[in-house]
This record gives sequence, structure tokens and C-alpha cells, in this order.
Amino acid sequence: MLVMGIDTSTMQGGVALVSGQGVVCDYTLNVKATYSERLLPLIDRSLQDAGITLGQVEGLAVAAGPGSFTGLRIGLSTAKGLAVAGGQPLVGVSTLEAMAWTLPFCAHPICPILDARKGEIYYALFRHDGDRLIRLTDDAAVTPDRLLSQIQQPTVFLGDGLAVYEELLQSHLKELALFPPLAGRRGRAAAVAELGRRRLLSGHQDDVAQLAPHYLRPSEAELKRLGRFAPVGS
Repeated sequence: MLVMGIDTSTMQGGVALVSGQGVVCDYTLNVKATYSERLLPLIDRSLQDAGITLGQVEGLAVAAGPGSFTGLRIGLSTAKGLAVAGGQPLVGVSTLEAMAWTLPFCAHPICPILDARKGEIYYALFRHDGDRLIRLTDDAAVTPDRLLSQIQQPTVFLGDGLAVYEELLQSHLKELALFPPLAGRRGRAAAVAELGRRRLLSGHQDDVAQLAPHYLRPSEAELKRLGRFAPVGS
């Protein structure tokens, strides 16, 4: 089964094609151009370089969050549009789960962290059991102090949150904080595609109309709307 994975949840995102024979292509960009500018050209290039058409893609997987609100909206709306146009099944994949998937056979718990801004971190804890990824916590938005209190054993951290919080993790957790090399610190669209492919092969697919971004907290627009209409003192 040939599956296209789309990840627009962080600044480093991309598009990948994964089949039963392995990764066909995996394009990753970490540039300041918006996904409204770069996503469709990446999809087109992936198909052209693989020598296939969209109609030959048998399934779609998209990172559903948490992550950048704007990036998630663009990624999901694009994936939904492709699924409707081509009739392919679509699945959403947790951004944090896909990141943890990139460190197979890791002997320690894995903690992907994303900078949620406003002094918070998106995180979840996972561990590998052979070729299975076991979720230890739900995806959550927490303060750095709350995250630190969750770590009781050597744990591998990855994600764009390291750009902001690596020194804090090192200073407070000491030898409990482990970090992969730079090439293994961010998510990959191929991991989204592979996890999505597994779920599609198991018979799971999401309702295109119901699939929504996993924000974990209200967007700025929603907060402004609530503030505008909330009673004084609420």
C-alpha cells in the first residue's frame, strides 16, 4: 500500500511517500516560507520524482497536532481536499507520536516536546517495545515545571522545544535528560506516512468531515472571541 504522509505541524515539515518496500521519497524543509507557499509544490515534486500520479497513492496520512495552529489547518485542509478529490482513505496521526516513532528500539522513555509558546510545552511520553510504540501519557500542554516533575528516569527528548528548553532540561534533570543528534531531533513526514499506513492496513480510517486539528488549547482567535463575549470577572 502506497501512502502519502503530510506534516505541517512545526516549522520543519514535509511530504513523504511510503510503501511496503520502504520510503519512496521524504522531503523535509525547515524554512520560513509559509505552508501555503511550500506544501503544494512539495506534494507535486514528490509525485513527479516518484514517477506517479495522485491517483496511484492508495492512502493519505496527516499530522493532526499538536503544533502550529496555522500549519495544522493548512495541512489538514490540504489532506482533506486530496482525499475527497482522489477518493483515498485518510488518517490523522499525532505529531508527538510520529516524532517518537523515529527512535525505534530506544531503551529509554521518549519525550517529544514542542514549543507551545505562552510559557508552555506540548509533550507526551512513549516507550518502544520491540516494533511497537507504547503511549505512556496523553498529549498535553503543560508548563516547564510540570514537565520536569514527570521525569523520574533517563528520558530521551526531541522536538523543536529543545531550541528553547534544552538548557533548562539539562540543568534540572542532569543525567536524566538525554538528547539525540541533530538529525534525529525533529519529526519526519515519513514517520507520519508509516504510522498512517499501519493504521490503514489494520482497517482504520478517519471521517474526512470529522477529522480536526488536535490543538490541545483554544486558538488566539477563540481566546479573543471568548474574552470579547465573556462577562466581566469571568
